[in-house]
Amino acid sequence: MKALAPGSALFACFRSSRPNFLVLAPLCAGLAVTAAWHDGHSPAGLDILLVMIAALLAHAAVNLFNEHHDYHSGLDGLTTRTPFSGGSGSLPENPAAAGAVRVAAWTCLAGVVAIGAGFLWQVGAVMLAYGLLGLLLVVAYTGWLTRRPWLCLLAPGVGFGILMVAGAYQALTGTLSHTALASSLVPTLLVSALLLVNQLPDIEPDRRVGRDHLAIRLGVRRGARLAAALVLAGFGVIPLAWLFGALPTGAWLMWLAAPVAAWLARGLWCLPADVERGELAPLLPLMGLNVAVLLGSLTLLNAGLLLAG
Repeated sequence: MKALAPGSALFACFRSSRPNFLVLAPLCAGLAVTAAWHDGHSPAGLDILLVMIAALLAHAAVNLFNEHHDYHSGLDGLTTRTPFSGGSGSLPENPAAAGAVRVAAWTCLAGVVAIGAGFLWQVGAVMLAYGLLGLLLVVAYTGWLTRRPWLCLLAPGVGFGILMVAGAYQALTGTLSHTALASSLVPTLLVSALLLVNQLPDIEPDRRVGRDHLAIRLGVRRGARLAAALVLAGFGVIPLAWLFGALPTGAWLMWLAAPVAAWLARGLWCLPADVERGELAPLLPLMGLNVAVLLGSLTLLNAGLLLAG
């Protein structure tokens, strides 16, 4: 297969989709699959594949819309990119590809709609609620939700957690269970923490283009402490859901990552005062650790549900 040329529009679209981070979507949708297996369902292989594709397309669409909006708003020219924030840099390097990135975003979204329509016909009208809310989050996140602090905090977690996990479970089984709902709370909390931490280096650029999220309202240290609380709450879901019978004992496998999560939470809670004056070096390794905790935790929770099944 011929490699994409670095200066091509297709290459710009590929980079703008932020492929390094797209693994999150199948891990979240995977919780619906492993929860369904644990609950005794046997979803069709094609349905599982379609759920995974829809999750990937939805995640790619969000990233593509975000890249297009950040380029046209001028934010890309103000931010200092890190491996975890500030965008891919694709459009500043290739401005002529902006139109292609926008088309790619809408194409990915059309793919999600097409797959959702199939499940709407197969499962029933309940899927319409998931679909409409999901579409609203994808389209409105960058341009609208980033100007409403609490909605901006909750939207990523709700999208990857409650909507993606519970919605995929409903699509695969036609029902909803305590296992699926409890499982969905883990990415809801951890993904919200991830996005909040990733906003911390961009507080001033975001403020200058009119955004108004909690990182701006709270500042770096208090924003990091809220993120630390969300990470710990994500791990707290497991014992509480287990006590109430909503998750099996195998879900405790996720707690293999608890020592690293506790280290992350301590680091976020104890950031030095210098970070408020723009010295973000102490934050950067924590941003990488935050990604590792999220992906590792979801992998372990998927494995725990699969083993418990």
